[in-house]
Amino acid sequence: MKQLNDYEGQHCANCGTAMQGEFCHECGQSIHSVIKPIHGMLEDTMDIVFHVDGRVVHTIPPLLLKPGFLTLEYFSGRRVRYIAPFRLMFVLSLLAFFVIHLRLDAISEKIDVRNHAVVATTSDEFEDAKSPRQVRAVLKQQLDDLDEARKSDVIPQAVLPEMDIAAQKIRDRANQRLIALGEGPMPAATPAVAATPSDGTGAGIDSPTHDAQGKASDEPTKPIQISWLPDMVNARLTLMVKHAQANWHVFKHGNAAARDEAKQHMIGGFFGVLPPTMFVLMPIFALLLKLLYLFKRRLYVEHLIVALHSHAFLFLNLLIGVLVSMLSTWVKPHAAWLAIPLEWIALALWLWAPIYLLIMQKRVYRQGWPMTVLKYLLIGWCYCWLLMFALIVAFVLGLAH
Repeated sequence: MKQLNDYEGQHCANCGTAMQGEFCHECGQSIHSVIKPIHGMLEDTMDIVFHVDGRVVHTIPPLLLKPGFLTLEYFSGRRVRYIAPFRLMFVLSLLAFFVIHLRLDAISEKIDVRNHAVVATTSDEFEDAKSPRQVRAVLKQQLDDLDEARKSDVIPQAVLPEMDIAAQKIRDRANQRLIALGEGPMPAATPAVAATPSDGTGAGIDSPTHDAQGKASDEPTKPIQISWLPDMVNARLTLMVKHAQANWHVFKHGNAAARDEAKQHMIGGFFGVLPPTMFVLMPIFALLLKLLYLFKRRLYVEHLIVALHSHAFLFLNLLIGVLVSMLSTWVKPHAAWLAIPLEWIALALWLWAPIYLLIMQKRVYRQGWPMTVLKYLLIGWCYCWLLMFALIVAFVLGLAH
């Protein structure tokens, strides 16, 4: 039961008007003081940023399970119980991108670990070595990479024996190359060799030509000069191209540590620019709805609300799907029977997304099924191309990070 408060005799500290509730009906200022304990300030901050209150309970379930319900409620004027469309979409997009970033990092680390053995044993770096010193340098680098991967917390136990076998294969290939160069093989008990002295006699993989330490190429970047753009923009474009070339050079020619760093730069840049890139699609998507439903005589802002709720659902569906997939991966080694229903739930979420959007379009715009399906397919086709373009732009900007 809601508590009743008596505001008789209290006046607004800002304009002096007699209070009739928690907010002044003249200036709108709250009766509550901002001077409060630190935990109260943290609660206010969370409320301002995320609006984590009772509206979440009324918003999230229908957003996921009832296509078009929130949009129709918003059009009907029943808005106070629900989170505002833009705030809802914004928070869910940030959470979805954050979880996807974590998921991709975990997958990338496991793939790198599993590929260490393949890359190390199929590399032609031993064949490129021209002296025993270079062979030892390559051997040390590859064994060090395997040791770093072995110490990682993400390595499954089943991979460790494969890495030991890979290390032995690396030593065998190094010995074969040493014999071909006229030097005897190393003792079997020697797991690694001393570092190559940097006296300039052994180029190996650490030579400036290959840039194994991950340094960018010294080749100058040609300045970009577009006549109708300001000099500041041309300079910024030139810098982005230089960063992209440096990241790609390190990713292709650097050692394992440098490649990982360049990859993290690109992934971080990609997810840094993806949210604003996706936000640009929102008004374009609303414009598509406006053009296809021109004779419905709805305002553009109504189509924008439809676009916001549609994307909020997609981000929520994606967020839950990725979390379920991560949970399935985590429980699979411990309880395989539980991973199967989790995988079915993830599959059901992916299938639910296109069905949800079709039903939502039908309920909001109230057209017959033939026209709704036709417009749905046309909008989907256009949006797929827009999304592909947005992802390419985000990748290019991430590469230039």
